[in-house]
Amino acid sequence: MIIALWIVQILLGLMFLMAGTTKAFSYEKAKASMPWVKDSSKGLVMFIGVAELLGGLGLILPYALGIAPILTPIAAIGLGVIMILAAVFHAKRKENQAIGMNIILLALAIFVAIGRW
Repeated sequence: MIIALWIVQILLGLMFLMAGTTKAFSYEKAKASMPWVKDSSKGLVMFIGVAELLGGLGLILPYALGIAPILTPIAAIGLGVIMILAAVFHAKRKENQAIGMNIILLALAIFVAIGRW
């Protein structure tokens, strides 16, 4: 179980680090690759990116370093909330493929949150 948690934490953390970096620091690249970015303000996209970036770090670093490991499940819960909000956002836009990815990421975040609590 511990190995599965680490695998999910690392993969989920890296995914959010990459996605967050793109949204926070490469707005034009995000605008070209994600249709919803064109209809959202730059500030909102950057805010989401920074939240995902910090969440990705929070999934890995606290537990790996043994410094305040309670922050890992809290980060997973925070990313889960972001995925719920993203699914609602994409549902309103009828972007069903994005909703599927949000649900998968939500399930993985819940797995980490429960496993590390």
